[in-house]
Amino acid sequence: MGNESGTKSQPLTGVKVLELGSLIAGPYASALFAQFGADVIKIEPPGVGDPLRKWRKLHDGTSLWWYVQSRNKKSVSLDLKSEEGRKIICMLAAESDVLIENFRPGTLEKWGLGWETLSAINPRLVLVRISGYGQTGPRRHMPGFAAIAEGMGGLRHVTGYPDRPPVRAGVSIGDTLASLYGMIGALVAMHHVKVNGGMGQVVDVALYEAVFAVMESLIPEYSLQGVVRGRTGSSLPGISPSNTYLCRDGSYVIIAANGDALFQRLMAAIGRMDLAEEPALEHNDGRAARNEELDKAIGEWTLQHDIADVIRRLESAEVPVGKSFTAADIYQDDHYNARQMLEKHYLPRGGPLVTIPGIVPKLSNTPGQTRWLGPELGEHTTEVLASLNIGNPCDECAQGQGHHLTEVP
Repeated sequence: MGNESGTKSQPLTGVKVLELGSLIAGPYASALFAQFGADVIKIEPPGVGDPLRKWRKLHDGTSLWWYVQSRNKKSVSLDLKSEEGRKIICMLAAESDVLIENFRPGTLEKWGLGWETLSAINPRLVLVRISGYGQTGPRRHMPGFAAIAEGMGGLRHVTGYPDRPPVRAGVSIGDTLASLYGMIGALVAMHHVKVNGGMGQVVDVALYEAVFAVMESLIPEYSLQGVVRGRTGSSLPGISPSNTYLCRDGSYVIIAANGDALFQRLMAAIGRMDLAEEPALEHNDGRAARNEELDKAIGEWTLQHDIADVIRRLESAEVPVGKSFTAADIYQDDHYNARQMLEKHYLPRGGPLVTIPGIVPKLSNTPGQTRWLGPELGEHTTEVLASLNIGNPCDECAQGQGHHLTEVP
């Protein structure tokens, strides 16, 4: 409990990451580095900082999301449109392993901070560029947000019910997927530099491609069979049985029994041995052809029982089952707590105790950790500039208003 969490070894200690950009895709990629010990310097515009500071629910004017996503980062307030700001970026890039940005393509070049400039300063630098449509192609200069990327990547069209408009997943999944691919790409490129003795390179991540990459057999099904996968609600097309079912008490239970042995155990548990013993239902292809019939049988059974009874019976039968967790369910869950997925920390300036998500994945010998929550705007400006032998920041800089370059003799 608290904002410092011990001195466990960190797997990315010594790795330096410079973060430019704002909101989700770029900053979340660097957040993953920070959670595993990398020294992450986040550059924010003077005065207002990252817009995420004001997104969703706030406490004393600061987003609770900000405290989570920006944990372990150092905030430096710089005006990237100024010559002085750009000079400092070049100095930081010279000693960084990775630079992550999520501006519209061409923005860094407009500021004189494109790949040619950065790689000349530091040939071993890995530049992660996350954008809506990538750095090439006819749409490269168009603004891109996760909502649009989820549509173009094919996800929205298959999400929801067939008689209703497509819906979003409930979180900015397009941004998050791009962040994950960005970090994976950075680690792969950094391995090439540090282990293979290679040179730095650009990791080009497009939001729509990050979504498209997880769309499973969407394209081969269309290419070979002309099938356009559509919305199927809570069921899995071609995989049976797996769905969400209504219980007697009005709760919904999720049952996933799409393995052959799982199907046998589920049918036995709900008293439908006639279906369990039917040869045509022995394998998934046969069950998929009769999915509606199976869903009806399962749904009739769940309607006769409260959700607690359904879960107890199916868990005893070793059938995957569970309820759809709310935030309250997660907060009180024994398994979440046992896995250290609910961390408690005090907010800055004597703030209250807040619970935040734990770190994923779990490493056995060098686990990630939360060293501090998201920083104040410009909180580390003086510290970082001093490391570059740049001193005497002006008063407004110390208050998050930017920096005027004054080199120490």
